[in-house]
Amino acid sequence: MDYKQILTDIARAIVDTPEEVKVEETVEENEVKLLLTVAPDDTGMVIGRHGKIAKAIRSVMKVAGNKEGKRVTVEIE
Repeated sequence: MDYKQILTDIARAIVDTPEEVKVEETVEENEVKLLLTVAPDDTGMVIGRHGKIAKAIRSVMKVAGNKEGKRVTVEIE
C-alpha cells in the first residue's frame, strides 16, 4: 500500500495550494513515519479546530496501516 500517496491525496483535497503539499516517508520494519509539509497559510486547514482534522487524518492512516500490520504515524509541519 502506498501510504505516501494516500496522505498526499488527503492533504491536497483539504488545502488551498495543493502544489505545495509534500510528504516524506521513512520505513523501519513494521513502522512507517510520514512527515506532511504544507504551505504556511494551509497549516491551520490541515490541523483544524482543536486538532480535529489532524486527528482524523492520523486515524485514517492508522487504519490503512493496520490492514497490513504496520504502524503508521503522521507528523504535520
